[in-house]
Amino acid sequence: MHSDLYTRLKKTSLDDYISILNIASKIEKIENNRESDIKFAILGSTSIQMIVMVLKALLACNDIHADIYEGEYNGLLSDTYDISSKFYAFAPEIILLIPDHRDIPKWPVYLESTEDVLDKAHNVADYFMDILYLIHEHLPNAHILFSNIIGPDSFPLGNLEANYIFSRESYCSIINLELIKKRPPYVTILDTNRLASDIGKIEWFDDSAYFLSKQGFSLKYIGYFCAMVTRQVIALKGMGKKCLVFDLDNTIWGGAVGDVGYEGILLDPNDPEGEAYIAFQEYILMLKQRGVILAVCSKNDEKNAKEPFIKNRFMCLRLDDISCFVANWDDKVSNIRKIADHLNIGIDSMVFFDDNATERELVRKFIPEVEVIEVPEDPALYRRTLDTANAFDQITLTKEDIDRFKTYRDERMRKDFSLGFDDYNEYLQGLEMRASFSYVNDKSLGRFCQLLNKSNQFNLMTHRYSEAQAGSMLDDTEYGLYTVSMRDRFSDYGIIACIILYFEKDTCYITDWCMSCRVLKKGVEYYTLKKIIEVADKRGSKHIIGRYTPTKKNDMVRTLYLDFGFNVSFSTQEGFCEYILDYDDYSHVFTENHIEEDAYFEER
Repeated sequence: MHSDLYTRLKKTSLDDYISILNIASKIEKIENNRESDIKFAILGSTSIQMIVMVLKALLACNDIHADIYEGEYNGLLSDTYDISSKFYAFAPEIILLIPDHRDIPKWPVYLESTEDVLDKAHNVADYFMDILYLIHEHLPNAHILFSNIIGPDSFPLGNLEANYIFSRESYCSIINLELIKKRPPYVTILDTNRLASDIGKIEWFDDSAYFLSKQGFSLKYIGYFCAMVTRQVIALKGMGKKCLVFDLDNTIWGGAVGDVGYEGILLDPNDPEGEAYIAFQEYILMLKQRGVILAVCSKNDEKNAKEPFIKNRFMCLRLDDISCFVANWDDKVSNIRKIADHLNIGIDSMVFFDDNATERELVRKFIPEVEVIEVPEDPALYRRTLDTANAFDQITLTKEDIDRFKTYRDERMRKDFSLGFDDYNEYLQGLEMRASFSYVNDKSLGRFCQLLNKSNQFNLMTHRYSEAQAGSMLDDTEYGLYTVSMRDRFSDYGIIACIILYFEKDTCYITDWCMSCRVLKKGVEYYTLKKIIEVADKRGSKHIIGRYTPTKKNDMVRTLYLDFGFNVSFSTQEGFCEYILDYDDYSHVFTENHIEEDAYFEER
């Protein structure tokens, strides 16, 4: 019965706010009686009761069960500036702050100079930053989601609003820009202003509701707002999507290539429908450029399916952009599983886009972990449909994200290279791998947290950390945070492993250890353990204790410590285990290793 409610809410359109509120109220009662995964706080300048209810329900639909602290009315100030408030005692892990344009203490006057307007905007941004700094000072492990300022929906200057920097609309835009400039790493800005603009500010604001119950925006759009917040929490928990799987015929071009050939498919920029397909390809290409993995899943002969990528001059996408290309006559459910195996990623990190409704429904039914986009009939709407799904939201953008497509291209080169070897060890030697073990710093902190939060297979504890939490450990001498970077004859992998050590008396605890699936079976774990032992030795540790908690996805490291020669030290019925390595018996773990030390990374 309960599961039906979660399913109903997941299937409910964000436009159907009455059903959302109705179902959410029932789910809230269930959630209030179950154990929570995270402690979440919401503070706002306006009424937030309904936001708390809907957000709790949407998080639960994504298997995130939150204990939510609901701030007082105008709690943005009353809760944060009262150090003895219940808010600080609650000690949330994630905090959502929802300011309002009515919070802005000073507005420009007409004909005010540009210099004075910019100075005022700078001070307003500092006003909000002071709140963020205060929260971080007392809750250093919390990650803050800060909704940016939505410009007012009244324009006393009319069209002149767009002509003067002192206008209310311009002023709010400058404040939001200042917030971006000043944003610390423990803060993620929610682009609520863009959401309100997309919907239309006349629709977004509801003056009657505000004057009656201090609602900050129309309840008609509460589903949209809470869905945006939910996606950020999913990203923080390391559950975000990273691979777009798409069909070919009538999805990225018009017509069936097997029938009309690569020249006959509809991609003509002089034809409205052909131009729509080109625009969709351009958008997919932009996703790739920001780090989304692209995969093709098509019912087609492979030769026919690849020809447009090679020969059609209007194609924006090329074969080099595709990390996995599957074109055959097998069912798409099986092929999506094959793509996940080939890319070594989780099924739950995939998004499926296919114009065929039957194929979409089969994927929904048999692999519900995949996010299936409901594709409209008109290809002119494809780009907007995928864009507004916001399926690939993440907390930070790193160099490794942008270079991800190169990673899979280079992996294909490695596979081709391996065909020239009969012995796997000779192949590893031929890769000429070099690695470095480095302290985490401000530059590497974002990638460090991202890898910890995204890695599932080689992740011994599967703890998830915000940059705020990791940053506080950086300042604690009892902790050591490290990364492993690697390169070989084909490419620079960048950061591919993260380690958190905790030192207590004469013992070094490996509290967290994760590694990218890109370097599995290459001996990186031996190199990493060697460096951990070196660090522990410098700190005077006599024992090293590794920790492991089994999950659905990390069975591959279940015996890792035993394989290294650790002995079982402690085990619980819940599965949490500790393994101890004494210093008089660790030399055997340093078997022949093909990875050399690389000073190049230390010099950068």
